[in-house]
Amino acid sequence: MTDLANRYGAPRGFRLSATSVIAPLSALAFVVTALATGGSAQLSWTGISGLLERMVGLGIVAIGQTMVILAGSIDLSVAHLISVAAVLSSWIMQGDPSRIFAAVAAALAAGAVVGLVNGLLVARLSVNPLIATLGTGLILKGLLSTSFDNFAGSVAPQFQFLAYGSLGPFPVPLVGLLLLAVAASLVLRRTVFGAHLYAVGGNAAGARLAGIRTERVVIAVHVIASLLAALTGLYLAARLGSGAPWVGRDGLYDLESIAVAVIGGTFLTGGRGGVMGTLAGVFLFAVLDSAFTMIGIDPFLQQILRGIIVVAAVAAYTFRSKAHVG
Repeated sequence: MTDLANRYGAPRGFRLSATSVIAPLSALAFVVTALATGGSAQLSWTGISGLLERMVGLGIVAIGQTMVILAGSIDLSVAHLISVAAVLSSWIMQGDPSRIFAAVAAALAAGAVVGLVNGLLVARLSVNPLIATLGTGLILKGLLSTSFDNFAGSVAPQFQFLAYGSLGPFPVPLVGLLLLAVAASLVLRRTVFGAHLYAVGGNAAGARLAGIRTERVVIAVHVIASLLAALTGLYLAARLGSGAPWVGRDGLYDLESIAVAVIGGTFLTGGRGGVMGTLAGVFLFAVLDSAFTMIGIDPFLQQILRGIIVVAAVAAYTFRSKAHVG
C-alpha cells in the first residue's frame, strides 16, 4: 500500500507540519494567559473535559471538510446541513426512544443525498464548488426557514448519551471524535481511496491519465463530508435536547471548518494535509473560545478576534503555498 501511495503522490506516513506544531503550542500559551487572569478552575478535569467537548461539533465537520479540500474541492453547505439534520432528527424522534433509529437514518440519508448532489454538481457538471455548495446550502436554509422558526420536537433521553455519556472518565463525544479522526487518517494514509484522493487533489489531470476515476473520488468525498455534517447535527441535537434552524450557526461550521483545516496544514489547492493537523487547529479554536470567556472579552470583540485568526490562517496558507512552489 505504501508503494501505491508513493506512486500517486500521497504523503508517506504522518508528518507534522509547522502549523500542526504551532497550533497546540499557541493554545497552551492562551491557557497560561487565561490562568494568569484567574482561570485556575479550568485546570480541573471537569474544566478540561468541557473544553475538549467543545471541540467535538467543529471537529467532526472539520474532518469531512479536510477530506473535501484534499480532493481539491470545498463545501459551504455544511452549516445548513447540520441544522437540517438536527431539526429532522428531533422532529421525527419526538422524545420517543423507539424512533431513534428512524430519526438517525433519516438525518444520515439527508446528508448522503446532499453530498451526492454536491458531488454531481462539482464532478459531473463542472460547477465551481464554491458556487455549487453555497447554492445547495441556501436551498437548505430556505427549506428550513419556511418550515421551522424555533426548536422542533425533542430527542429521546437515551439519545443524549451521545452528548453527555461517558466511558469511565472519558466523555463519549471526545472518544467518538478521536476514533473518527484516527479512522479518517488511516483511510487517507493506508487505503487505495486515500491515495487516489491525494492524487486527485494534487493533480487531477495527471490522476485521470493514471487511470483514477476522478469524478467518483470527488463525489465520494462530498458524500463523506455531508454525512459527517449530518452526524454533527445529530450530536448538537443530543446536546441541546432538540434541533432548531440556527444550530448550524451560519459562518461557524462552514468557514471555521475551512480555517482549522488550513491552520492544521491542509493546502486549499488540495493534495497536501491531513486530519490530525486539523484536530490541532480545532483544539486551538476551542482553547481560544475558553480563554476569551475566562478573560471576559466582549462577545462582539471575540468575533473580531476570530475573524483575524481566520485571515491569519489564509495568510499562512498563502506563504506556505509560495514556499512550496519556490
